[in-house]
Amino acid sequence: MKKIFTYPAIFIVIISFLPLLPLLVPGLPVTHDGQDHVARIANFYQNLKEEVIVPRWAANLNWGYGHPILMFLYPLPSYVSSVFHSFGFSLVDSVKLVFGLSFIASALTMYLWMKTAFGRTAGIFGALLYTFAPYRFVDIYVRGALGEHVAFIFPPLVFYFLLQLAHQKKHVWSTTGLSLSFAALILSHNAIALMFIPVFFFYGMYVYFFEAKSRLLFTVHSLLFTALGFSLSAFFWVPAFFEGKYTLRDIVTGQEALQRFVPWSRFIYSSWKYGAGDELTKSLGLVQWIGVILGIFVIITCRIRKTRVVLIGAFVLLFSSLFIMTDWSKPIWLTLTVLQKFQFPWRFLSISVFTAAVLGGIAIKHGMHTILNHKRITKNTQLSAYCFLLIVYCLLLIVSTSHMWFPKAYQLRHESFYSGVFPSTTDTGESSPIWSIRSMEHTPDQPMSVISGNATILQLSRMTTKHEYTIHAQTLSRIVENTLYFPGWKIYVDGLEPGLQFQDPAYRGLMTFRVTEGKHTVRVIFENTKLRYIANVLSLFSVSVLIVGGFGGLLWKKRK
Repeated sequence: MKKIFTYPAIFIVIISFLPLLPLLVPGLPVTHDGQDHVARIANFYQNLKEEVIVPRWAANLNWGYGHPILMFLYPLPSYVSSVFHSFGFSLVDSVKLVFGLSFIASALTMYLWMKTAFGRTAGIFGALLYTFAPYRFVDIYVRGALGEHVAFIFPPLVFYFLLQLAHQKKHVWSTTGLSLSFAALILSHNAIALMFIPVFFFYGMYVYFFEAKSRLLFTVHSLLFTALGFSLSAFFWVPAFFEGKYTLRDIVTGQEALQRFVPWSRFIYSSWKYGAGDELTKSLGLVQWIGVILGIFVIITCRIRKTRVVLIGAFVLLFSSLFIMTDWSKPIWLTLTVLQKFQFPWRFLSISVFTAAVLGGIAIKHGMHTILNHKRITKNTQLSAYCFLLIVYCLLLIVSTSHMWFPKAYQLRHESFYSGVFPSTTDTGESSPIWSIRSMEHTPDQPMSVISGNATILQLSRMTTKHEYTIHAQTLSRIVENTLYFPGWKIYVDGLEPGLQFQDPAYRGLMTFRVTEGKHTVRVIFENTKLRYIANVLSLFSVSVLIVGGFGGLLWKKRK
């Protein structure tokens, strides 16, 4: 038992692996979004195979008419899944690997930060509370929310590197780590990143006043490298934010959040269900509530100022996150309309889970320290008492959540089901182009068809973002390319643009054009808009800054 505290990281990995055993069962767990994520990643991987480094177009979705969902879909989980798939894992197993490894990684990053900030005991208990929260199992086995699940890795890392900056330790790695962690959070789930920005700000203020050795250096470095994190991820969030106006996002999801508020009682207890929306559990967790209650007692009794400040801050953030999910906060949602883009108020459970883990971890550490900090109690006895409490706490976590460790069912499908033409947009239509319908209804007969006139079409090649044809037109002819239009698609006839149309009511959202009599070479290409090009350059520039700055910092340190 004493080795638990000697090798805590190994212990955390072993305990965190237990809820993941159902992922070893063959097949894909049946969840709300799991099947859709696999289909999206299949399209993402196809882009990478065709040397499209930043995939933005899913050619096989929407019955083969294509879809711009990859432009608005957080890309980091797709990149990691694609790496596993390139090593020979199936698409389904690649996604399951990302789910499993992210769960364990989030426990380890939470332990790393809390151990550094509050001690090893707080780190162990905080990491377990962070991972064994009901909402974490909702993400894995009910919703199949891949991006939100991966995002849990990075808030503790951002906190850790902020603390390292304040202590002026390993400046090169700390600054680089802060930038990469913040960028990775944005690339994992942009909405979760936006939610956590105020939390990062408040923790940064705490570090500034209570931990920073040089407040000026801390302020400069944290602001600079937070900005660098934004620019590193600009290739994704800039087009996703500014080109969202070309989609049905605001029409489909408008004011949906106002119908999804959570009653206060459901944070204390709500039964485990596999239904969507209002049915899935919103419980914070029985053991988490025990930690919160202990935290209140520590706030009252603790005389260490920094500890009280952290606990009070975590307590305020916890109940603020719960408040914003209830109908009491409706005036705020109506005033700050940007909140409505989160779609579901209960997404703020991500912050609730995090802050409850911080409260519980610190409270248990200080409670045990107060009880066992007695001259007559030997160190071995103290360590045994800590281990005993940890075992009891783990049993409580397991007993209270073990019924949540399973999906409703599994589905076994051939790989081609996901990699071929997929009869869905894989969302509710919010990413569909604004001039099209939410979802097509059948597969096109041909990739390119003749609307009027007399012409013969020969397809030369068809890749995700580049289609080539030869057209023999006997008369002036009107042609339709059976691909949805989105800014960036261009058609070239013999190297010239023929006048692309995409708002014909009879061919809503599809690209139509005319060719004159004769033989023509036609190229249909999805190019970067100026905005996407600038965003790509900004991210590349930021990568070069990190590389040059990192090597420069190491050389300077070595010379010094």
